Amino acid sequence: MRLKKSFIYFYNYKIKCSIGKNGLSSKKREGDLKTPKGKYKFKFLLYRKDRIKKIQCKLKKVNIKKNMGWCDDSSSVYYNKLIKFPFEKSAEKLFLKKNIYDLILVINFNTNPVIKNKGSAIFFHLADKKFNPTKGCVGIQKKEFLKILPLITKKTKLLIY
Repeated sequence: MRLKKSFIYFYNYKIKCSIGKNGLSSKKREGDLKTPKGKYKFKFLLYRKDRIKKIQCKLKKVNIKKNMGWCDDSSSVYYNKLIKFPFEKSAEKLFLKKNIYDLILVINFNTNPVIKNKGSAIFFHLADKKFNPTKGCVGIQKKEFLKILPLITKKTKLLIY
């Protein structure tokens, strides 16, 4: 799977996507609104069981609960990790009213090792209807996401350049 000029190419699919508001970067920093360039793998799927009824996925699946978030505070030992609220540091909520986080593929950006301020919560998730820019993630439409999800394995690589 590769991302090039606001499109994802995967098998025979060419899928329109949204990326970070400030484009792509090989020097991603926390809060810069850029999508990191590089080669990544998908770790697991987070999803809203109350909204997504049928799901075909070869990766580990985790149901998003109301108390779940992702730490974006680089001073925390939980930086760039899944957390549960209440949480004393800064974290992004995963259980949202809007649908962009109904399906989230977690990629292995800044995960091993985690480097402070390098960036957190870089996901492959749902785009809104207008393909508005993200804070650094990659977003595609739900219909397309559900089409390619069964083809994604632990060996699938996401190339962003």
